[in-house]
Amino acid sequence: MSWASHLIIAPILLPFITAAVLIPLNDRNRMMKGTIAFVSSLILFLIAITLMTIAATAVDGSTLVYRLGNWPAPYGIVLVLDRLSAVMIALTTLMALAAQMFSMARWHKAGFHFHSLFQFMLVGVNGAFLTGDLFNLFVFFEIMLAASYGLLLHGSGPARVKAGLHYIAVNLAASSLFLIGVSLIYGAAGTLNMADLALRIPDLSAENRMLMQTGAAVLGVAFLVKAGMWPLGFWLPAAYSAAVPPVAAIFAILTKVGVYILLRLSVLLFGNAAGASQGFGQDVLLYGGFATITFGTIGVLASQAMGRLAGYYVLVSSGSLMAAIGLGESAVLPGMLFYLLSSTLGISAFFLLIELVERARDAGADVLAVTMEAYGEIDEDQLEQEISTAVPGTLAVLGLCFVACAMLMAGLPPLSGFLAKFALLHGLFTGDDTSRPVLAGQDYGFTALIILSGLATLIAMTRVGIRTFWTSIEGTIPRVRLIEITPVLVLLTACLFLTLEAGPVLRYLTATARAIDVPQGYIERVLEPATLPDGGS
Repeated sequence: MSWASHLIIAPILLPFITAAVLIPLNDRNRMMKGTIAFVSSLILFLIAITLMTIAATAVDGSTLVYRLGNWPAPYGIVLVLDRLSAVMIALTTLMALAAQMFSMARWHKAGFHFHSLFQFMLVGVNGAFLTGDLFNLFVFFEIMLAASYGLLLHGSGPARVKAGLHYIAVNLAASSLFLIGVSLIYGAAGTLNMADLALRIPDLSAENRMLMQTGAAVLGVAFLVKAGMWPLGFWLPAAYSAAVPPVAAIFAILTKVGVYILLRLSVLLFGNAAGASQGFGQDVLLYGGFATITFGTIGVLASQAMGRLAGYYVLVSSGSLMAAIGLGESAVLPGMLFYLLSSTLGISAFFLLIELVERARDAGADVLAVTMEAYGEIDEDQLEQEISTAVPGTLAVLGLCFVACAMLMAGLPPLSGFLAKFALLHGLFTGDDTSRPVLAGQDYGFTALIILSGLATLIAMTRVGIRTFWTSIEGTIPRVRLIEITPVLVLLTACLFLTLEAGPVLRYLTATARAIDVPQGYIERVLEPATLPDGGS
């Protein structure tokens, strides 16, 4: 086995070792702990880019399998790297890098063991993307959730404690359902390895198939809670808006963990080769996604605070992805993956930007601005004076970042948010399934919701932007440090990269979608006999 093959376990092992090293260090040395954690995340990002390259250029297929202890599947633990898991790990580590840099300005001093919890959460998220069996998926899910409980409560305060308790209660219930669902599936099929499960599902008897589908439905509820599907995602806007900015920024990936698992399992276990179980749960994803987009859109329009607006936008993003999976159209997948990357990076940047922007707002400014608008009590002389005031450099940078976030979230051209929605709808209307009508009712519904949610996001962001940058009563200029604005610029630059390199990115994602849609290669690679170190088998 070459050294490159061992890199597959690095996204789990490196943050685990870093977290273990950081725990005994005195919390008064936070800058040293932050530096160690940041360097670890930087190395992890470079490893993630290397893994993406390896997955894209693998000679014997795009799926690489790492067998712990060289035990063959389905008896041993396997980590599986393909294009999809590689790109998700790269996205996670980039967001982690930005959030950790932002936290080192001041937020990592607001509580204990921030960096250790952060690294443990990376262990859980990366493990969930790499694992090849449901039991270890449960283990990594629990590591991720346990760390996220501590991170959500970081900084204390009544709002965070209240939102944190709701978050913990809901996710503990989801974990219980996860365990019940896994148990039912094992009882019906006799295996928890995903590839082995995909082979056994078509041959299950009617009784066992019903038991397996019951287990899959219970398991699906746990993932839908994490993905934020309506009405299971009621807790999400309050929890995300209460979290400190760097935590909210990395939490943007957690809903995508749920979406990733839903995509992986729906295609692998209930795809075209699943026999009588083909398409199981697809309608739930489709119409649940529609309901989630609608709920999130209403929430975006109704939100006055930027934190809650961002929280509801996370629901819009998740709902769009779930509905895209529920359409069952393979031609939609490249656009869906592009939308996942763009919307996640955009909302992560916005979570970091909110705190910087709100420093420019005075307490009660919104109320005064609304009152003045309502009663027409705007002094024309004052208005002329404000128009002629020069825009400070800091506000100009924040304003440009805010506009970029608004364009990304609303899906306006020319940034990657528009390209993602265009690719999504282009795949829908030029689908490769000739057995279904070109335009079905669900296609019209999906298109309408995508457009309306973008319009609602644009209206909400424009309203908030005007109140923040144009109606400030005192015109306070916020104090922004370089270490705080740089992470925002890094995430927005990543979106700019997606825009400028849209062609190569879409080609990579098209190949990724093709590999997901035809999982036979994945199954064969996972279940092939283990190779002994001397070359025997």
